[in-house]
Amino acid sequence: MKNNFAGPPIMKEEVETAIKKMKHGKATGPDNISVELIEALEDFGIGKVTHLLSEIYDTGQIPTDLSKSIFIALPKKPGATECELHRVTSPKYC
Repeated sequence: MKNNFAGPPIMKEEVETAIKKMKHGKATGPDNISVELIEALEDFGIGKVTHLLSEIYDTGQIPTDLSKSIFIALPKKPGATECELHRVTSPKYC
């Protein structure tokens, strides 16, 4: 599926800036990739991430592996029944 709009290309510098703004110490997704691991990517790795994001942007298709998430609602207090009384987490290993 091709986008119906054309925008500016995704620049490597934008990806680097976005990575620097990510919060540390957060749970990883099913891919088990942490912010700290992404930050450790060198120039080659950032280039690969930029290419992947550009492909998604250009085609409008997200690879299946990137579109899966598992979320678990944990009650903040025993017997919680309302959504706002739960916190959401994602297990590290699926």
